[in-house]
Amino acid sequence: MPAGKVGIYDPWERYNRKMHRFNIAADRSVARPVARAYVKVVPAPVRSGVSNFFDNLGQPATAVNALLQGKVKHSAQALGRFVVNSTIGVAGIFDPASRMKLPERDEDFGQTLATWGWRRSRYFELPFFGPSTVRDAFGIAGDLPLQPLSYVEADKVRLGLKAIGLIDMRARLLAFDSLKDEVIDDYLLVRDTWSQHRNFRIKEDTGRDASLPDYLKE
Repeated sequence: MPAGKVGIYDPWERYNRKMHRFNIAADRSVARPVARAYVKVVPAPVRSGVSNFFDNLGQPATAVNALLQGKVKHSAQALGRFVVNSTIGVAGIFDPASRMKLPERDEDFGQTLATWGWRRSRYFELPFFGPSTVRDAFGIAGDLPLQPLSYVEADKVRLGLKAIGLIDMRARLLAFDSLKDEVIDDYLLVRDTWSQHRNFRIKEDTGRDASLPDYLKE
């Protein structure tokens, strides 16, 4: 997957490769085994509820960022999903909003910055968090005040929920592991795949051509 096809700007490749090796080592020694144990021990319906719960927590940030991007309808739909799933859906464990035809959207401050004009940004692999760009790293910081878990005062509860969220996130990526393990240069695979998917979402936001292979649209 040539870099030019996805508009990747990676002048810090030497640093990024070193950080990628660190992240892969940490993942293989801790995150992946924990995620596999989670999938093995926790029944699928429970895992689905956990995923729904954390997806729902992302809707306030989506609502605010959609509004900042001028997408009032999308903002209202995200807010509607959050209200419906947080109440009727029992804190987001269930997803009645989808049955009510409220589409699930995912907007963040990195996408908002791209909509405002910061479209080309250096690829930047973050420790533990993995693929990103300089713009999207600022975006993560911008979204923090919009995360409901940030306002949970009890440290043990807040940190425990965040840990479960990370495990859930890693478990969703297990299907990608076999592909990474088979390639010669998994850095290029991760960088190019992540960048292509990210560019697709940003092009949707900016109204530019948003074509993307089907296998990357999930």
